[in-house]
Amino acid sequence: MSKLVNIPRIPHAFFRWYCQREKYEELHGDLEELFYERSLESGLAKARLFYWWEVFLCCQPYAWKTTKGQTNSTIIMFKNYYKTSSRGLMKSPLSSFINIFGLSVAIGIAILVYGFNQWVDRMDQFHENKHEVFLTTVFVDREGALQQNGLTPRPLGAMLVEDFAQIERVCRIEDRPVVMKYEDHLFHENVRFTDPGFLRMFTFPLKWGSVSSLHDPNSIILAEEMSVKYFGEENPVGQDMIMIFGENRNKVFKITGVAEAFPGTHAIDFDFLVNFENLRAYDPSYDPYDWSESVNATLVQVKNPADLERISAHMEKYKTLQNKVQKDWAISSFAFEPLATLYEKSGNIRNSISSPYYNSNHQARIILLALSLCMLALACFNYINIAIVSAAKRLKEIGLRKVIGANRQMVIIQFLTENMVITLLALMVGTVLAVTVIIPWFEYINDFNMGFHLFDQELWLFLIFVTLLTGLLSGIYPAFYISKFQVVTIFKGSVRFGKKNPLTKLFLGLQLVLSCILIVCAVMFTQNNAYIVNRSWGYNPDQVLFANVQDHKAFEQLEAAMAREPTVLSLSGSGHHLGRSHTTAIVHVPGREYEVDQLSVDAHYFKTMELPLALGRGFKDRSKSDKQSVVVNQTLVENMALEQPLGYLFEIDSTKYEVIGVVNDFHLYSFYQGIKPTIFRLTDDEGHRYISLKVQAGTEVETYQKLQEHWAGLFPEIPFEGGYQQDVWGGYFEEIKTHGSFWRVVAALAILLAGLGLFGLVALNVAGRAREFSIRRVLGAGWKSMARNILTPYTILFAGALLVGAPVSYMLVELLFDSVYTYHVPMNILGVVVAISTLVLVLLVIVGTQLGKLVNSNPVEGLKVE
Repeated sequence: MSKLVNIPRIPHAFFRWYCQREKYEELHGDLEELFYERSLESGLAKARLFYWWEVFLCCQPYAWKTTKGQTNSTIIMFKNYYKTSSRGLMKSPLSSFINIFGLSVAIGIAILVYGFNQWVDRMDQFHENKHEVFLTTVFVDREGALQQNGLTPRPLGAMLVEDFAQIERVCRIEDRPVVMKYEDHLFHENVRFTDPGFLRMFTFPLKWGSVSSLHDPNSIILAEEMSVKYFGEENPVGQDMIMIFGENRNKVFKITGVAEAFPGTHAIDFDFLVNFENLRAYDPSYDPYDWSESVNATLVQVKNPADLERISAHMEKYKTLQNKVQKDWAISSFAFEPLATLYEKSGNIRNSISSPYYNSNHQARIILLALSLCMLALACFNYINIAIVSAAKRLKEIGLRKVIGANRQMVIIQFLTENMVITLLALMVGTVLAVTVIIPWFEYINDFNMGFHLFDQELWLFLIFVTLLTGLLSGIYPAFYISKFQVVTIFKGSVRFGKKNPLTKLFLGLQLVLSCILIVCAVMFTQNNAYIVNRSWGYNPDQVLFANVQDHKAFEQLEAAMAREPTVLSLSGSGHHLGRSHTTAIVHVPGREYEVDQLSVDAHYFKTMELPLALGRGFKDRSKSDKQSVVVNQTLVENMALEQPLGYLFEIDSTKYEVIGVVNDFHLYSFYQGIKPTIFRLTDDEGHRYISLKVQAGTEVETYQKLQEHWAGLFPEIPFEGGYQQDVWGGYFEEIKTHGSFWRVVAALAILLAGLGLFGLVALNVAGRAREFSIRRVLGAGWKSMARNILTPYTILFAGALLVGAPVSYMLVELLFDSVYTYHVPMNILGVVVAISTLVLVLLVIVGTQLGKLVNSNPVEGLKVE
């Protein structure tokens, strides 16, 4: 019995209470054996969880402490309930379809929410050392607030591993753009220069080759995607690839490994891995001991995570070394972020090597959860309303059951059992919908793979929970409400359902409010798509082409070639380019510092990009005096509260600069990012990395082809990298478009669920009043009178619900847009008008269909109805 110490006491006591004494040893022996097997295989926590679950599974009639014959009667009773519910489904196909369809859609969306949450929570959790590996970060003071950054001083990693015996391994990471060549294949690629410990810190198993080969400076390891790109399905280990760093600088690498396909839940990955020492070949001036420069990441692996406290307490000397040479980027403190939670925190860490999309995914989780609850509420309200109204047909059945001995508890159990049958059917349909329609569609419009599969124990625990919750939420009120009536009132015929029940009206009103919110969402997201497409970028991207050049010599050659093209109106060079690149600088003014985005451009850049100047002038061509001049944007002027910005002096890197011009605000990148303080500086000739072309309208494609032809002739060994300025934001506009598509589908489902529920209520209401309407027709009532009679109970309800739903929808959708978008379409009443109009139209169509049936029916048949 010593083993029982670890078995959860509460479920064990519950099992002992309900289990037959003669079966206890046999049944609990099996449970005990399974418990200890799981505790060894999966851990004590999971074993206890499953023990709870199995105790409840064993709570079956065969194990209960019952008197002889009671078990059989219980089984017979539930079989009878099952038969009754099955027959009820067949006898009322409309009500059954509405209930099952609504619940199945709600369950399908709940499965989507579960899958998405699992995908987010599993991000980077496959790494075996996730609790021992930490990203070193720094905190920097920016305008009175501490900002966390993943960039760290170059020498830090080497010093950490020397100074602390607790650190088992250090890994530095530098990502650099190169040109990869294999035979005739040339591509711009991003290569990760790293220490050999990278593949021991991170769990990226190799499909081919050896992990230890990363020690060799002449070796290169490929991701599977890159292997397929260059070599197809064949094993490329042993093949040579040329990495081109610049003009007359390249190196041959031998492929020594190919990583297996990365799991779908990864936020850190790579395309190519080479030894960190190759940075000297990439850049002959690279100095790993320069405290003024940084690396993309410094990762440490410790033997015991508790040792990080001691290490963190002795980081002061590294801060001192850094701050002596980098006053603009003075470090306030260091921090170590564990790999296990790095993705979750990546949104707040600038320049983190982990994917920065956790915040948006977290927002999506909240929105999807709210959506799932809305759909579940719509489906449950449908069930409750229809169950109450349709129960009028079963009054005599309920009365007879009570006459032959059924008490209220048994009637409640009967109705809940019948509801669970419907919910289980909905579960099966909803699971099929989720796997075949909902999840694939969601993945398609968002272009990702959640890795969802049904063979997940936690998923089935979740589904059981959802089924029980849905069954109880939708069935508990009808069961208690219907079971309360007495036999006498039932047989007297004084019980009436669904006509004046205030709760059914409340539920229908809530359905209308929820539907109104979702319709307003769909309209506003659709409007937002058009707004984003038409929103000004702050400059004119039309008729602009660009290309990324290797150096100033390449720029001069391409400039000379393109200047001869008659379709080119303006041409400029720059070190950075709108939508492609920028650097960050610190602007010093008396008493304050400002972090700004910085672009280096030539004198023709403002004209080529049509960046309008609000004040002052741009740069003069090849002007030495303008080397200490800057053009700033309006946001910087506003942040610095400059009344007269022209001529204002501030300091960058100990050099004074004068403001000579102010450009109107513009979007450097997509509308997801807010406009930041920005400055333009005049580029040196040697700093040219981009060429920009303004071309004649209608000649964009022709000139782009010429640009590529000249490039191929001038630089046959370098793949072309450029495009149309209109496309510089990549798939941003497509992503915004998917938001509108998603919410239109959601709104359609909401209208469908609400419409089906309303249709069921109206149809049952009209059917229950068949005799009344037949009498009215015999007495000469026309279709207008009957329409008014049908509409009257719903007119006030609709008016009240929409009066509540309209302002609630407006406020909630505005709050949603403010939290999701930096820039979005201003809120307006169009969405509310469309929502109200749609729901009123749905009501009129439903009433019209029922009115048509009444007008075309024989009143004699209606008079026969009991």
